Amino acid sequence: MKINFDGKILAADTETRTIRGMVVPFGKVGNTSAGAVAFEFGSFADFKAENIILNREHVATNVLGRGIAGSEEITPAGINMAFKIAPTTAGTDALIEAAEGLRPSFSIEASADEYTIDKGVMKVTKATLSAVAHVTRPAFKDATILEVAASEDDETPETTEAAAEENTKETTMENEETVVEAAEEVTAAPVVQAAAPTRTAPRSPIVNGTSYLEHSIKAAMGNDESRQYVRAADESTTTNTGLTLAPHLQEFISTTIAGRPTIDAISGGALPASGMSFTIPKLTTAPTVADVNEGDSPFGTAMTSDFMTVNVNKFAGASRVSWELIDRSSPEFLTELLREMATAYAKATDLAVVSALLSGGTDATAVAGTASGLQSFIATESAAAYSGSGNFARNLVANSTNWAAIMGYQDDNKRPLYTAAAPQNAPGAVNGTSIVGSILGTNLYVDPHIGAGADEGMILVAPEAATWYESPVRQVRVDVIGSGEIEVSVYGYGAIAVKKPLGVRVYQQS
Repeated sequence: MKINFDGKILAADTETRTIRGMVVPFGKVGNTSAGAVAFEFGSFADFKAENIILNREHVATNVLGRGIAGSEEITPAGINMAFKIAPTTAGTDALIEAAEGLRPSFSIEASADEYTIDKGVMKVTKATLSAVAHVTRPAFKDATILEVAASEDDETPETTEAAAEENTKETTMENEETVVEAAEEVTAAPVVQAAAPTRTAPRSPIVNGTSYLEHSIKAAMGNDESRQYVRAADESTTTNTGLTLAPHLQEFISTTIAGRPTIDAISGGALPASGMSFTIPKLTTAPTVADVNEGDSPFGTAMTSDFMTVNVNKFAGASRVSWELIDRSSPEFLTELLREMATAYAKATDLAVVSALLSGGTDATAVAGTASGLQSFIATESAAAYSGSGNFARNLVANSTNWAAIMGYQDDNKRPLYTAAAPQNAPGAVNGTSIVGSILGTNLYVDPHIGAGADEGMILVAPEAATWYESPVRQVRVDVIGSGEIEVSVYGYGAIAVKKPLGVRVYQQS
């Protein structure tokens, strides 16, 4: 499990090629890749700063430098470290970005070995630090880079390529001595190797003959970035003042649907820290109180109780990608991959809750698939839910089929009931641009994960009647040594408890 923690730069000066600051605070809650997390003082095992690599934006192959031996300082406030930045183009860029506040953050990569969950917060008591990254967005405001120092006579990129290549060889040799061959090896963070200097330029701004001429002039005057842009253009096409390169938009087309409407419509709770099942006490027989005459002894029914057992399920998915795809594509690829995997996780957990409510709830009285039938369903089943569970059925979950039907309901004069600017008799308001609306006093949640049919395509539920218990979602990155691939996995645990079946009313269409 990898957890990322970020902070921002406070100060910078010009002395040596070093970056120093707090990489992670203790006792502070941050919004991390694993959710809300706080590290306790003393939670990190012994480590040496010289073994910690500094990379850029958590890309293991984009190495900027290494921790300085003896610079680690562990205090009740957090962990402070200093890093020696390599004399490479990327290292120089990192110093400039840090000093100018353009990339103002530290971020650790750590595995949580022992922890507890307290009110939705993962409190880590034992962890292993694997790497630190130079990133853009902060999550822990107390994890600050205190000092950035850069030599005033830094070598130019052309004169430092040999030194960077030598550093690459040394780092690679060290890694080769410690890697154990295996078909697959699961680690908290991938094996890091320093990236050799590359002549592949960043995405080129040259899109026509004018911009090609502009950067050709700048390159001739000594501008290194323009020299790389022109070289990239020359290597991919012929030098031509009529050159026009197709623009590549930084957007990603996806048809997946995010969100968990049914889970949002019920109550939620934190999953117990251990076990693949747990129990919830429940009332079996309620006590009674009666009117008694003066001097008579009180009597009534004694209360009895039982418990229900709730099973915990694991939800997981994985995707393998090559190192070449990670190294040679936009950094946004990995971001989009993780976003799609998170969406898939949301769909799987939402489907599990939908299935539990349909099977564990109570079938409603069948009604016609009309506006009058909808009104009868909500009126009759709301009263039945309150009588059977003691809670008000406030939320209505509908699939796309029934949502479309509701938007088409009209009165006798062909006036829309739910999509008009001023609905007749104010029965509610629904439109094609909203996920949540109002139907006859209930909150409407539209869930495309429910089956497409009209029958059993709606659930009227009292939120207290069902609870979804969930652990934080974890992310694991695995190096597959045999194929040189990376396997990215997400997993978590969840349990759905239908506590009061009479408070869950499943729509039936006649």
